[in-house]
Amino acid sequence: MAGTVRPVTAGRYRTTIAPTVLALGTVSLITDVSSEMVTAVLPLYLVTGLGLSPLGFGLLDGVYNGFSAVVRLVGGHLADRGGGRHKWVAGAGYALSALCKPLLLVAHTLTPIGLVLAADRTGKGLRTAPRDALISLSSTPETRGRAFGVHRAMDTAGALLGPLAAFLILRTTVDGYDAVFTVSFCVAVLGVLVLALFVPSGRTGTPGPTPGSGPGTGTPEPLPGGRRVTGTSGPMADIGPGTGTPEPLPGGRRVTGTSGPMADIGRGTGASGPVPGGGRGAGTPEPVPGGGGGAGAVGVRPTVWAAVGLLGRRDLRRITVCALLLGLATVSDSFVYLLLQRRLGVPDRWFALLPLGTAAAFLLLAVPLGRLADRWGRRRVFLAGHAALLLAYALLLTSWHGTALPYAVLALHGTFYAATDGVLMAVASDSVPPELRSSGLALVQTGQAGARFVCSLAFGAAWTLWGDRTALLASTGALAVCAAYALTLRPSREAAV
Repeated sequence: MAGTVRPVTAGRYRTTIAPTVLALGTVSLITDVSSEMVTAVLPLYLVTGLGLSPLGFGLLDGVYNGFSAVVRLVGGHLADRGGGRHKWVAGAGYALSALCKPLLLVAHTLTPIGLVLAADRTGKGLRTAPRDALISLSSTPETRGRAFGVHRAMDTAGALLGPLAAFLILRTTVDGYDAVFTVSFCVAVLGVLVLALFVPSGRTGTPGPTPGSGPGTGTPEPLPGGRRVTGTSGPMADIGPGTGTPEPLPGGRRVTGTSGPMADIGRGTGASGPVPGGGRGAGTPEPVPGGGGGAGAVGVRPTVWAAVGLLGRRDLRRITVCALLLGLATVSDSFVYLLLQRRLGVPDRWFALLPLGTAAAFLLLAVPLGRLADRWGRRRVFLAGHAALLLAYALLLTSWHGTALPYAVLALHGTFYAATDGVLMAVASDSVPPELRSSGLALVQTGQAGARFVCSLAFGAAWTLWGDRTALLASTGALAVCAAYALTLRPSREAAV
């Protein structure tokens, strides 16, 4: 139930995923079953059932995948400014998306469907940055890639089950699409309930007392000479036997009564210089902002201007530009599945199963590639994922019609997501202070989602004017150029990426 996460020691944390991450993964799994049930049938429902042109579908698909860009900054800012309200802002987003599912039962023309999809994506925009911030703040920098990989793997398990459920419903019911939308709503409500009951709130990411620091009180052991670090909560509680005594800061100042932002001293993210021996242990997650602090707590106030000012950070600015450029040339999943259907003549009744290939590859590779990103470099893995996507596009452009084509394309498509989705958030997390973690991640997500919105519109228009092959050829060339340029955007801290 809601509460604080159990304390995790440095050694144990390297091999254990935080309970908050697992709880959020469960919520995402259930929610993705719901959303992917709709996503799996939506292209066919709109193009075949309602007769939309590729341009009309591109508009709706752009709304579905890119409209959340408008509100991601709002969700990130509300979570940061609320002081530990990440869970409740995310919950509002999940609830709004759930309420939109039954509205699809009464929307049968372009305008109402567009409004319903926009509202659904507003919910996604509200929840994504606070959820990812909770994952980041509940993990250590050394295990952040793996934590995001575990979450994305659980999320993708839902993406695997959703299309399968939609396929079975379409096969066994008379009013197949209406049944899919109804069941999707019920599953989405279950996800909201799991979030409310099992995801910790408040001081979610703040570790408990360090072992040996007092029986369940969180009070640190006396320092040599009988001195204590008073007013501490969170990371400063790590000071005790074996961790060293914090040295005075320049000018004779000492860190007292610290919690929250001051825990970053020694890692280069705070305003002050390092405190030898007094920083957070390597295996201790960062505290959730708003989790309580002593009188001496200082940090960045989570305002709109402070969030926008994050783009002044060279590393975050380059990560955002990289995500935006690559998003401009990333063809929507729905278009990839429609291209495969046209190339291979897949019957309509089997169309809902195409996303299973992408989801299966994503599920199998999310955790291994997350761990590889932590060790080999997150930037390298991120760009390698786009190389896999380029190869998938190249296969669709060839004249090959073998039975292995859909398996190869979908496997590469899933590899792309496994190497980029969670890895991008892990890269961005390294460049954002905890007090503005939701806002910082929202900046990157907004750039990427807005770029994909533009790509969906452009691809749909190109398909309508010149055909699907020419549209895909242009996207492939654009992706190759953007990826080549992204190679030149090297962050200053190579270890972080």
